[in-house]
Amino acid sequence: MYRIYPNQPFISRSAGRERLSTVLQKAPNLVTVDTTSEALNLDNTAAAKLLSRWVQQGWLKRIHRGLYTPVPITSSPNSLVIEDAWTLVPQLFKPAYVCGATAAQFWNLTEQLFRTVFVYTAQPVRQAEQIFLGTPFSVHHVPARLIFGTRPVWRGQIKIEISDIHRTIIDILDKPSIGGGIRHVADCLSGYLTRDDADIKQLINYAEQLKNGAVFKRLGFLAECIGQAELVSACSARLSQGNAKLDPALSTPRLIRRWRLWVTEKWKGQVRLND
Repeated sequence: MYRIYPNQPFISRSAGRERLSTVLQKAPNLVTVDTTSEALNLDNTAAAKLLSRWVQQGWLKRIHRGLYTPVPITSSPNSLVIEDAWTLVPQLFKPAYVCGATAAQFWNLTEQLFRTVFVYTAQPVRQAEQIFLGTPFSVHHVPARLIFGTRPVWRGQIKIEISDIHRTIIDILDKPSIGGGIRHVADCLSGYLTRDDADIKQLINYAEQLKNGAVFKRLGFLAECIGQAELVSACSARLSQGNAKLDPALSTPRLIRRWRLWVTEKWKGQVRLND
């Protein structure tokens, strides 16, 4: 039995499938009101109603307001898992970029696998931890002026911004939680400094643009642990007043006065505690 929508002509199931096929030729993975409107030459109101009808018929799954994905004939809407979760980022969070541990994995700074996709967005964020089509996202707000140091990557026809390798390091120093914790951040930094494309001047430049003194304190301390004298000197010359924590998520009872940095018990033996 077909549901009749007011002020809309009756459309058979086969004709509806043909119209959906036309839309999917233009947007095979992610469907929006705009792509539907353009593909079928409809106004946005009619396109939105049509998408709602296809959801009720089980042909589309609503991901978010105005964003849908097709349901394969052999699947049910409740069992859908998106093949490439990155493609959701520009649709859900733009202006935004993939960051943190997800970017570190992309740039081969780590062999550790993270199922969560870490995202920085200029949109307001009410809830940091979100799930879309079975994939967890960790979403954090960043002012639009601080969206810099990114590169585009293409997933099919969808362009996604990701932090470049240098911005990735600065981001996880700024917020160790998005980098998998300070121990993993330290491993990523150590790996970065052995690469041919490592650029200390770019690291310092990005850190200065970010204007968070804690980044220089963490970077300088970790550089001293690694034995990177040039980076230690650059960070030492840029220390701000006040003390910061090596990792805000952990108990940090020991103060490294030279770096104005509170560290955990496990880190206390990495460098001398007193100046």
